[in-house]
Amino acid sequence: MNNTMKFIEIISIAGYSIEAIGVLVVVVGTILSSVTFIRSFRQLPKGVAYHAYRRQLGRSIILGLEFLIAGDIIRTVIVADTLENVAVLGIIVLIRTFLSLTLHLEIEGSWPWQHDDKDAR
Repeated sequence: MNNTMKFIEIISIAGYSIEAIGVLVVVVGTILSSVTFIRSFRQLPKGVAYHAYRRQLGRSIILGLEFLIAGDIIRTVIVADTLENVAVLGIIVLIRTFLSLTLHLEIEGSWPWQHDDKDAR
């Protein structure tokens, strides 16, 4: 096996590893969010626990999507650099970015580039 093949194999493993971390972030975030929701459901006023749950769960999904996008980019650009694969990557990144943006809007009530006065402090 030559050095180029070893390099491509290492990068491919790195890409899959980063994607696995993304899946793990979503799974662990879902579990932690759910446990926190169950524990706080009776202690917090009606609706507060639910909104906190959605916010925490949504943030876990967004973070997981970021890892999935990074893994896709690494594997596609370095390992499978055909024009067709790059086009598929572009579509995947667009879809995942759209999901991240809409989740952020749903959770925070504003776009990621909009800042509240609280952030300026």
